[in-house]
Amino acid sequence: MSIIVGAAPGRDTHGMTDTATLSRALIAIILSALPTVPALAQTVADAPRLELEDCRIRAAEGFPGIKARCGRLLRPENPARPDGRTIELFVAVVPALSLKPQPDPLVPIAGGPGQASSEFYAAYVGAFEDVRRKRDILLLDQRGTGQSTPLHCAAGDELLPGEYSREQTVADTEACLASLAFDPAYFTTSVAVQDLEALRIALGYSALNLYGISYGSRVAQHYLRRFPEATRTVILDGVVPPQVALGPGIAIEAQNALDIIFRRCEENDSCQDRFPGLRANFAALRAELASTPVTVTLPHPRTGRLETVQFSEEEMAGALRLLSYHPTTVALIPLLLDEAVNGNFQPLAAQFVMISDNLAEAISAGMHNAVVCTEDFPFFDGEGISRDSLLATYLGPLQIDALEAICSVWPSGVLDTAFKEPVKSDVPVLLLSGEVDPITPPAFAELAAVDLGEALLITGRNQGHGQLSQGCMPKIIGDFVAAGSTRELDTDCADRLYAMPFFLGFAGPAP
Repeated sequence: MSIIVGAAPGRDTHGMTDTATLSRALIAIILSALPTVPALAQTVADAPRLELEDCRIRAAEGFPGIKARCGRLLRPENPARPDGRTIELFVAVVPALSLKPQPDPLVPIAGGPGQASSEFYAAYVGAFEDVRRKRDILLLDQRGTGQSTPLHCAAGDELLPGEYSREQTVADTEACLASLAFDPAYFTTSVAVQDLEALRIALGYSALNLYGISYGSRVAQHYLRRFPEATRTVILDGVVPPQVALGPGIAIEAQNALDIIFRRCEENDSCQDRFPGLRANFAALRAELASTPVTVTLPHPRTGRLETVQFSEEEMAGALRLLSYHPTTVALIPLLLDEAVNGNFQPLAAQFVMISDNLAEAISAGMHNAVVCTEDFPFFDGEGISRDSLLATYLGPLQIDALEAICSVWPSGVLDTAFKEPVKSDVPVLLLSGEVDPITPPAFAELAAVDLGEALLITGRNQGHGQLSQGCMPKIIGDFVAAGSTRELDTDCADRLYAMPFFLGFAGPAP
């Protein structure tokens, strides 16, 4: 699920997610370009091979291990200075089930920005099994994430969402920068795609099939731009068009998604009867929490230890935004709000605690800042979104305020020429969207597809952020990669994607 863009739900995000602790400012977010470095000149034939050994990868500590072959790719910190300081990148290959695999693997690219691709894949391993019948799964933790020189930033407890301070955010960001062992200017997408191409060459693959979720879709598109001859197919899930600066519109898209969820409840007899006046009650609850935050004592959802949480409008907004990412958690929203309206804040506060913990464990805050402060924040003015329009949303302008504070001191990094321009290509591209996506709406996929010669768009009805594991989508993805074409691809089953009915009580939906 993405903080800004997306990471895996439950670990996230989809997607846009490292064991570093997020700064409280980053949780609240839920929340001068350098010259282009020349493309690699090596070929598969003359490149030294990367040695791999048996290993296991996991979605997180305590999760089952998945057998793989792992190694470390040594890369220059600054690709323009190949003889300079180096960093190690974590690589894993999950071998194909076939004894005679195809020469072009599938490369899942995680969201966030800041989530490790190896952890994302391990969390969604079943959704990739159709592809793995004939192809290896190639995993590269993007520089700055997971086991690839992660850019950790420590938390600042002063920056609880209801107590945002620009001064403290700037101070914490400066402290984070001072603690980093590497220059964050070289931890952007423009450098990351060169790492991926170097890995392709080092492992001798003829071409790559790319799957990018949320922020990962930005990486996949830029790899296609830079290395079209090495790209066989591309799947973009929760699409981020290159020309869009993510940030200003997040609060508006989140509000649009919540409005659709409320409307769906109002149009459902069971939901409407059980939760009458849901929209008005939510507005009243926001006003109450804005003026008088509540103190909630609850067992921690994972440890069981009693904790006290200060729960304000911002905590509720953060919980609702991430709950709206997936139709399964969307089903809980009316019930959780109704409980809070009636004085029981524990269930909603527990969701906030779980979401904050998941984000802290899944997202590398330093890498997130390196990407956003180079590739998004400098282009915010071009989005034409006013502060007044943000004030009309349930998230409000806090996210933009926090980003402005962070990026006021975070250095700008490597940004390729034409990075923000639409990608033009005839490589087959499958674009997946959710009708109720709170961060990357279907219109984003339409925008990204304008200059793609062979593109197919699929929008899941009542679906949220990330379609990878929904219904028959793994089969559609498998068929697409196998065929290497969008033509004659059978997608009828996508019309029957399932959305969990609303919970009318904690026992679940009505029978």
